[in-house]
Amino acid sequence: MYKLRVFRSILILGIVCLIAAFCGWGVPAFAGTGPVAPELTAITLPGGIALFAGKKPTNLGVQEGKLAPCPNSPNCVSSQSSDAAHQVEAMTYRGSAADAIASIKTAIQSLPKTKVVTETSTYLYAEFTSALMGFVDDVEFYCDEATQTLHVRSASRLGYSDAGVNRKRVETLRAKLWEAGTLT
Repeated sequence: MYKLRVFRSILILGIVCLIAAFCGWGVPAFAGTGPVAPELTAITLPGGIALFAGKKPTNLGVQEGKLAPCPNSPNCVSSQSSDAAHQVEAMTYRGSAADAIASIKTAIQSLPKTKVVTETSTYLYAEFTSALMGFVDDVEFYCDEATQTLHVRSASRLGYSDAGVNRKRVETLRAKLWEAGTLT
């Protein structure tokens, strides 16, 4: 029994180190000698497995017709970004902004591990949680009613790289909105 607990502890430590390396935190962050990871919110599952959701950003929402800019890290995409690394194409919707938001909400709720947090007639903010470790990504949609343009921003809360997850998510939602007849 003792050997099993030791093996399990070593395995969990190894997984944490791999995640830290993937997220760009570096192993020294766990030893207290290097850069420290952003504030973490631990979610503990039965069996003592801790998952990390991170802290909700304070810069979400629309300010003067703009969603928050992406950070320098490659774990964010936005239709309002001017650089190619973060840029995704904006969408043009048909009908009213409220109808577009309702369609986005339906598309988001059809995907696993999602939660719509804020919804108005022109804006929707949702959280997407990864299945394996519980990392949370923040996804926002903003309808510019004057141009019938749907802007989107999808960003990881923690880490450095997202292995293209945010870009893929936006394209999945774009396809769902296209199938629903929301986009032109």
